[in-house]
Amino acid sequence: MAQPIYLDYNGTTPHAPEVIEAMRPFLEHEFGNPSSNHWYGIAPKRAVAKARKQVASLLKCDPEEIIFTSGGTESNNHAIKGTAMGQKGKGNHIITCAIEHPAVLEVCRALSPYGFETTSLPVDRQGIVDPDDIKKALRPGTILISIMHSNNEVGTLQPVAEIAAIAREHGITMHTDAAQSVGKVDLDVGALGVDLLSIAGHKLYAPKGIGALYIRDSVHLEKFCHGAGQERGLRAGTENVLEIVGLGAACEIAEQRLEEGIAHMRSLRDRLHQGLAERLGESVMLNGHPEKRLPNTLSLSFKGLEANRMLEEIGLDVAASPGAACHSDTVEISHVLEAMDVPLDWAKGTLRFTVGRMTTAEQIDRAVTVISSAAGKLQG
Repeated sequence: MAQPIYLDYNGTTPHAPEVIEAMRPFLEHEFGNPSSNHWYGIAPKRAVAKARKQVASLLKCDPEEIIFTSGGTESNNHAIKGTAMGQKGKGNHIITCAIEHPAVLEVCRALSPYGFETTSLPVDRQGIVDPDDIKKALRPGTILISIMHSNNEVGTLQPVAEIAAIAREHGITMHTDAAQSVGKVDLDVGALGVDLLSIAGHKLYAPKGIGALYIRDSVHLEKFCHGAGQERGLRAGTENVLEIVGLGAACEIAEQRLEEGIAHMRSLRDRLHQGLAERLGESVMLNGHPEKRLPNTLSLSFKGLEANRMLEEIGLDVAASPGAACHSDTVEISHVLEAMDVPLDWAKGTLRFTVGRMTTAEQIDRAVTVISSAAGKLQG
């Protein structure tokens, strides 16, 4: 039986063939510790340095401003906890927004017992934070603003540069979770004006379990892990050379093929949306901003349907993600759709379709047929 068409690239991505090839020597024979002073440590040490340059090149920063982590969640934890603990003498207030990933929201909640307070700002119907709300939320003790670059569910892009300018004007550290944005849109940390930026490798065709954190050279963070002093002394532990190499290769590919990739993904995303809209008409609705969103992300609500029933119908043919979980007596709407005030009869039938580098037009056309047929059957 043929495998389902994969339309869940925001969930995770396949390994790029070039990434696998770059990693192969460090899986097969280059096993040395990069901290070793003998011959076996030379190639791993050079490989880590090369990968750091590759990541930095994609973000347009200095290699010394990149540290490697275990993924986007750790990067967010380090950025938020590291800032909070490093600046607790200055204040105790953090600003974020209601549609952040749990890797931000839960970290902020975990800081509450230590005396930190978090303001979670609302978003509009399209999932965008109003910079004026940022200004209104500022306090003398505000030490950190953490607003995601793009939303993982609906793809909405936030006005990060404008918010970062507000932070900079008031001497506040600015962090953005860019796990979903890297490799899909152009990211220039200088132009954005952010102090901290999180990356997750498995969102851009690198392995799971590897990520990076951009730390502007003027920013002080508390150590995340104590030990022998790797990663500028901020994250101790022998480097995960194999996957660091994979992340570096993935970032180099993303930089080289960025414009081509954007055009490819946007074309297929819109082909899927147009095909479903033509067949289903007003019974399907787009979530998120129609323009200011990731080129690969399509969040659609099917009126009056349940997301899990839709997935049951299409599961053998199309792999996608739900925006709601419907049980016998309850409906659990995602916190993102809830914050965007999507009406319940629409929200409970929400699916996220995300295309990627390997998606083809033929797959999209097949997906249109499968999804529209399932929706028609269930709505009928």
